[in-house]
Amino acid sequence: MPVYKAPLKEQRFLLHEVFDYEREVASLPGYGEATPDVVDAVLEEAAKLCENELQPLNLPGDKEGCTYENGVVRTPKGFKEAYNTFREGGWTSLTCDPAYGGQGLPKVIGFAMEELVSSANMSFGMYPGLSHGAYNAIELHANDELKNTYLPKLTDGTWSGTMCLTEPHCGTDLGMIKTRALPADDGSFRITGTKIFISAGEHDLTENIVHLVLAKLPDAPPGIKGISLFLVPKFLPKKGADGAEVGPANGVCCGSIEHKMGIKASSTCVINFEDSKGWLVGKKHKGMRAMFAMMNAARLGVGIQGLSIAEVAYQNAANYAKERIQGRSLKGAKSPDKPADSIIVHPDVRRMLLKARAMTEAARALAVWTGMRIDVFVKHPDPAVRQEADDFVALMTPIIKALFTDHGYEAANLAMQVHGGHGYIHEYGVEQFARDARITQIYEGANGIQALDLVGRKLPAGGGRLLRRFFHPMQDYLEQNMADQAMSEFVSPLVKAFSRLQQLTLWVAQQKIAAGQDPEGFYAAKLSTARFFFAKVLPETAALGLSIMAGKKPLMELQEAAF
Repeated sequence: MPVYKAPLKEQRFLLHEVFDYEREVASLPGYGEATPDVVDAVLEEAAKLCENELQPLNLPGDKEGCTYENGVVRTPKGFKEAYNTFREGGWTSLTCDPAYGGQGLPKVIGFAMEELVSSANMSFGMYPGLSHGAYNAIELHANDELKNTYLPKLTDGTWSGTMCLTEPHCGTDLGMIKTRALPADDGSFRITGTKIFISAGEHDLTENIVHLVLAKLPDAPPGIKGISLFLVPKFLPKKGADGAEVGPANGVCCGSIEHKMGIKASSTCVINFEDSKGWLVGKKHKGMRAMFAMMNAARLGVGIQGLSIAEVAYQNAANYAKERIQGRSLKGAKSPDKPADSIIVHPDVRRMLLKARAMTEAARALAVWTGMRIDVFVKHPDPAVRQEADDFVALMTPIIKALFTDHGYEAANLAMQVHGGHGYIHEYGVEQFARDARITQIYEGANGIQALDLVGRKLPAGGGRLLRRFFHPMQDYLEQNMADQAMSEFVSPLVKAFSRLQQLTLWVAQQKIAAGQDPEGFYAAKLSTARFFFAKVLPETAALGLSIMAGKKPLMELQEAAF
């Protein structure tokens, strides 16, 4: 059976020792009560929930999957009870606005929570994850009436949300959508069309499902400039004593569910809108602007899924490598009292474990840094500082989505390799990690699309303004540490490749070790992992650089007919 232990020490290390959460985030207006002690307590409780409630459902949920019958979708055994526990514990409201019943905690804590949930049970995490994305789009772009009706229900988790973009004939090229919206006399719209690949589009976890749907009005200009965004609930709301309640059905039905390679406990649906009643979110023909609020949050969330899979895959591989005995160390028996040594003595096994570990720790650091910049953007009183933070997040969004998900899939495959034949067997759980991780490289914009976004939009934006938000702090860091002999083994290679690397703050670890405050070897492990990264992973960037400099000709010169 697979195992999972929430990496709380790793998260605390980043929040409190590397990035100074208290100074950078807790000091922002509105976050005064989110002290480091409070945050630690929240994450402790989150760990218990994920380890004890969600993780045990992951393997059986994958085996059972979702079931579909006559338009009704049922999640696997135990999911509904776990969702109720999740909702009643306030986890759906963690970072939501207190004006709608939320707890108002910093976004970076939401990132940390997302990691734990998706490591424990990625399929389960899809349901609240999609709802939070819908919450973001409605909060930013809907009118007050829609906000007051729907946000309290999304906040408390009694209603859930989706994003409905893809159609059978178009995915990334949304300008080709055929779903239509006709104005009605009461100010609403009638939505007709079919959407596919709708995650959490139909299920039995909540009373209502709120769909955010891209459609075109009769007077829409062609292409992407003619798209509008509409809020279309599964059941129409009615006024109740305590706010909105579920009313009559709204012509929204699930035509089928997909039978997928992974995330089988997450329902992926074909949703048919048949003269469904909906309301405009944002302005006419400006739907992509509103939807991007949800898509960008979703892309960051998918990146966190990649980190999550990498973490749980590494944990299982490391545990197996320490327990599985096979062969002897080339330097002589390490466990002479046993018939063989554990496989962790073998260099290739250690190489695979360290590759997964080094990249996972780097990814988590970048996730925390980015999450904190989101909080600065949301809460800082200085518009110039907010703009800098927003630029940084915009630059990092395609990087996090593509880099983290590529790594998550690689780490899952490395974990399978460490397990040998057992990695290919269902009950060990590792092959599920690989299957679950694979979709993260595809949905919310395939990773090639993220490259187009980065190179085509983000790099040239503002004459390179976004890039400077990363380069300047990196350069400052290097200049501050270049003369430190204790840091030279890390800073020297970083100076040569700093434009390709995440910010490193290893001086904290060095200080702790020098002060004799590392009885468990935690900080020494950080340095060892960093040494592996610089010696074995960083050189890969040189080869990537040569490939990039080779240009497009080797890719494009072969004629299409020759393929």
